[in-house]
Amino acid sequence: MTSGLQSILREPRYDLVKAPTPLQRLSGFERKLGRPGLYMKRDDLMEIGLGGNKLRSLEFWLGAALREHADIVLVAGGATSNLCRLTAAAASMAGLDCVIIHNAEDSPANRERSFLNRLFGAETRFIGPVGEEERAAAMKAAAAELMGQGRTPYIVGDAVLGALGYILAAFELHEQSQRESAPLRHVFLAGSMGPTEAGFIFGNAMLGHPFQVHLVSVEYGQAELEERIRRIYEGIGKRTGLAVGGLGEAPLHYHMAHLGGGWGVPTLESEAAIVAFARTEGILIEHVYTAKTCAGFLDLVANGTIPQGEPACIIHTGGTASLFSQREQFRTVS
Repeated sequence: MTSGLQSILREPRYDLVKAPTPLQRLSGFERKLGRPGLYMKRDDLMEIGLGGNKLRSLEFWLGAALREHADIVLVAGGATSNLCRLTAAAASMAGLDCVIIHNAEDSPANRERSFLNRLFGAETRFIGPVGEEERAAAMKAAAAELMGQGRTPYIVGDAVLGALGYILAAFELHEQSQRESAPLRHVFLAGSMGPTEAGFIFGNAMLGHPFQVHLVSVEYGQAELEERIRRIYEGIGKRTGLAVGGLGEAPLHYHMAHLGGGWGVPTLESEAAIVAFARTEGILIEHVYTAKTCAGFLDLVANGTIPQGEPACIIHTGGTASLFSQREQFRTVS
């Protein structure tokens, strides 16, 4: 579906990602687990703002903002949000002002956690620990306020548009995989808000489903996670006009065993994964997204769910900066 890929590449983009990001062999875990064919795609190793998956989406979001002649972008998230940090960094590069709405208390601790956002030049506003709907309403109100001041705001976060970045990532990983002596069969991602997951699954469908895609939930129950991904997946089809088959036809596996107490609540297994990746491969992962995903990856490889002889890869989606505010969440490392 190279013609379909060309239609995506025609969308306006602001260049942020020097692709491809590294595909690293996890040789330490291969020795520990007694099996070859374990990899990590290092989307944390990008040149901007300590990297992460949101930069792939921001290429399209900022492309749209610039096309609409915006002079300021708005984004929302928690005090340690990767999206907020990377939006602040990317907006400054693009010459755009940035307002961040944090659904968190305006406390000294949260101001410390969000320091990098202000270092990149963003204005941060704290609206208290409200839910997603109230946060979205606050974003719209802030946009209306800015328009009243003669500004042209763009709200970052269109899930379908942002998902296009991981369609490209699926093609990128497939090309890297084909250069390996043992092409990848299984790919692991964090199961969360949906754009990264839906984009990758759609890209995998465009390629003819070379990968079995495994989603380790870090935020939602399976029904809600699946519905979020379905809405975005179907939205991509409508936006691009590409017919790749329904989500039900995708080789997709949901893994709920590592969700624990929900978003941002560590488990003993996720902490063990942080320690294992640090001490086995020298790779830093963090509690909210990557630790539970890596715990699921190691579990399914070790127990034989991922068969010997079928190479597997986990995509490191970033978030390393938030690890430095998580020390008190550790129970086994002081």
